[in-house]
Amino acid sequence: MTDSVLASIAALSTMPIPALKERWRELFQTEPPAFNRGYLENRLTFRIQELAYGGVAPVTNTRLDAIASDEKYVDRETARKRIPERPVPGTRIVREWQGAEHAVTVLETGYEYLGRPFKSLSAVANAITGSRWSGPLFFGLKANGGDK
Repeated sequence: MTDSVLASIAALSTMPIPALKERWRELFQTEPPAFNRGYLENRLTFRIQELAYGGVAPVTNTRLDAIASDEKYVDRETARKRIPERPVPGTRIVREWQGAEHAVTVLETGYEYLGRPFKSLSAVANAITGSRWSGPLFFGLKANGGDK
């Protein structure tokens, strides 16, 4: 990197937020987003380097366009939702606790234990033990270290 590019990037960390926003307007010709300082600094750093050395390689843009047009990436809301790691509805989960066998049935919207509905396995584990447990851990669906 040249000294002027490095100096421009280094100066960002000492600028007050209004100065960062003004620099944004200069480099992007748009109003700055209402994000935090770290975001502004990161994007400005990238933009300074982009203007000095060129942007993303055409082959990279082509690859990114291909990924973006893939159907599984189109629905951003669905793509960001965490896929729950729960057994399919109808599954019976059995656990022995203090000499008694406890069976839980997985439902579409939760779990059933002793004829009562529960929203989570953790709530079932709490009902069984009287203390707070991770439901998947208590029923052996997740190892203690986080692995299945």
